[in-house]
Amino acid sequence: MPSIDIAGSTFNYRFDGPSGASVLVLSNSLGTDLTMWEPQMPAFTRHFRVLRYDTRGHGASAATPGPYRIAQLGADVLALLDALGLDRVHFCGLSMGGMIGQWLGVNAGARLGRLVLCNTAALIGPAELWDKRIAAVEAGGMAAITDGVIARWFTDAFVAGHPEAVAPVRAVLEATDPAGYTAACAAVRDMDQRAAVAAITVPTLVIAGTHDLATPPADGRFLAGAIPGARYLELPAAHLSNIEDADAFTAGVLDFLAA
Repeated sequence: MPSIDIAGSTFNYRFDGPSGASVLVLSNSLGTDLTMWEPQMPAFTRHFRVLRYDTRGHGASAATPGPYRIAQLGADVLALLDALGLDRVHFCGLSMGGMIGQWLGVNAGARLGRLVLCNTAALIGPAELWDKRIAAVEAGGMAAITDGVIARWFTDAFVAGHPEAVAPVRAVLEATDPAGYTAACAAVRDMDQRAAVAAITVPTLVIAGTHDLATPPADGRFLAGAIPGARYLELPAAHLSNIEDADAFTAGVLDFLAA
């Protein structure tokens, strides 16, 4: 996959889908890489030129010194779009990717056609939770948190019934650079966009998971209520709803983007 040097770092990215189609950017959760969107790729690439990238500190993108900030991760997206000559795109982000999407909607709405915010929140606390997670990774590496994170990302029933879907996600989490992960944890910890998101004017879809412990439906309903005209879709899934309820997730996003 190609890489590009922008914003003081090296970023991994890839395009899929027809070159003449509208561009849909997909932005990943904390602790994942661009492969988390594989369940959506067959359908998304029938309609869009899909741009996936590894967030700073994740996957094959460089882990520059932290802590990071959501504004910094949002500026990375704008730098990537500029470097690739993309003036206006649709944007779909999950969890941390959704936090980046909120920042883009507030600060760079003219660059967006439609915005999808999935399993995310305007504020995720308390800060002490993130401090403990950072300390655990610094002391014991990614293995210290993997089991707990997987338990929050998927329901017990999905873990038991679909090991073939969970295993690659676990492998990516375990392989994430600990320094990049903790730097991004700080970005999530320090973010509060509750007041800002009311300024989003881009057509927006908010997706939540009924069983999501990390960003419960209340967080999604807050976003949908705060963003003028936003739609709300709740799926019977935990945090990585694009994997646990892939068909309904994919259909919901495509229906919104085609509206």
